[in-house]
Amino acid sequence: MSLARGRPSAPDQQPASFAFSEENKAAASAIIAKYPEGKQQSAVMPLLDLAQRQESWVSVATMNVIADMLDMPGIRVYEVATFYEMYNLEPVGAHMVRVCTTTPCQLCGASGILDVCRDELGIELGGTSADGKFTLKEFECLGACVNAPIVWIDD
Repeated sequence: MSLARGRPSAPDQQPASFAFSEENKAAASAIIAKYPEGKQQSAVMPLLDLAQRQESWVSVATMNVIADMLDMPGIRVYEVATFYEMYNLEPVGAHMVRVCTTTPCQLCGASGILDVCRDELGIELGGTSADGKFTLKEFECLGACVNAPIVWIDD
């Protein structure tokens, strides 16, 4: 089930726990160490990114682990994760295809690109292909309007 932006996925999709891999634990420690004493909470965004690269999305359990690591209230991590579009709050396909649908991109043909993506991938906006390979989403401006329309694939 897809929920509105800013809300984690349905409870039945939420894992009971999360743990960084050994390699990512070391990477997380290195990230946190870059911040001055008392400012470690500033590592929230890179830790969310690291966790998402490990799992492909950010679950509530993941946000809770990061909150504990940074000694900050969970709600502060939730605020960051739900504000930025770069964090996936529900499971996604192995490849993310995003099409900008703001006015400049729409004027330059984004609707046609979105139609082609739907047809080729066989999924609707916000959906994931049956084989789990592709998720199709729309997104807000990347600030590259001069190059419109913009399609963002993976990283």
